[in-house]
Amino acid sequence: MDIGFLGAFLMGLFGALHCVGMCGSIMGVLTFSLPQEIRQRPGHLLGYLGYYSFGRILSYTLAGSLAGTFGSGLLLSISPRYGHSILLLLATILMVAVGFYLAGWFPGLAHIERVGAPVWRKLEPVGRKLLPVKSPLQALLYGLIWGWLPCGLVYSALFIALGQGGALEGGVFMLLFGLGTLPAVVTTGVFADQIMRFARNPRMRIIAGIALIVFALAGLVINW
Repeated sequence: MDIGFLGAFLMGLFGALHCVGMCGSIMGVLTFSLPQEIRQRPGHLLGYLGYYSFGRILSYTLAGSLAGTFGSGLLLSISPRYGHSILLLLATILMVAVGFYLAGWFPGLAHIERVGAPVWRKLEPVGRKLLPVKSPLQALLYGLIWGWLPCGLVYSALFIALGQGGALEGGVFMLLFGLGTLPAVVTTGVFADQIMRFARNPRMRIIAGIALIVFALAGLVINW
């Protein structure tokens, strides 16, 4: 879809403040639950944070591929001629809604998280058995499960991935979205207190939301 892979990355990047509030707090807990000898060695600590995030982004990519596969059939069933334009418009509306959500002007988008609640109820006990994490494999497996945590921002990105045209495109879209979230989530694991104070600043959330809204509308104007 013309909303583009750049839009996926920026959606993850601008959604960083939401990630700090949700996934960042999880990363902080996981960091402090690691053995002290790992936390005291920056190289080892960053390695574990990388395994967590790699697993999480891998799950995003898989979910994006599934969404893209389903969406390619949906695109044809809507209209071979106009389906692309319709999904572009819907994707833009959804991205604007995410911008309002990040700015704190549309909290109702959080209700989308209920979609994944049944899946999370089955996965959450499995993830709990992996704690405390003591090996890179455990960190990777926990990240894979963490990627299915109900999140309004992630699910919104998945709905946009529906219109990317196929499994490969949907997977790449969600891969780039996940990479966009990486700076906020990983740095929170290292600088938890400082980043959390920054994320609670309402002005920063508003700036991030407005930036995403402007990008979404500009993309619609350019590609319509």
